[in-house]
Amino acid sequence: MANTPAVGDRAPDFTLPSTQGPVSLKKALGDGAVLLVFYPGDDTPVCTKQLCNYRDNLSVFADLGVQIIAINHQGEDSHRRFAAKHELPFPVVADTGGAVCRQYGALNFLGMAKRALVLVGTDGRIKWRRTDFPIFHQTAADIRKAVAGL
Repeated sequence: MANTPAVGDRAPDFTLPSTQGPVSLKKALGDGAVLLVFYPGDDTPVCTKQLCNYRDNLSVFADLGVQIIAINHQGEDSHRRFAAKHELPFPVVADTGGAVCRQYGALNFLGMAKRALVLVGTDGRIKWRRTDFPIFHQTAADIRKAVAGL
């Protein structure tokens, strides 16, 4: 997608509902860098494994000064059930129209979120991004290796 922001570009701002109330990227960046975790579906095997890995390794992200915001096209009710079931301590954002996923190049041709990671620095610029095949995901250790030197 030609309009997908690349590393170095300003990250599109958004404010959307989440499991922890409204989430604004701009406001979150006031507390440190943000890793946007776009994922295909709540309570699916790979997505659950990925987000639970991040939950279990929050210290890795804290050491990097990075907060997590998970996001996909599903609604708030689905996200609330998913986050409660797996005790996810970070916001799970509902992008029901897919606009934010689309802005970040994280929406497939079927209108579902792709598995993608976008690291946004406190300056509001994209520092790192990665898109994975739906059956694969980056672990917290993989992310640490990729972004530790940025």
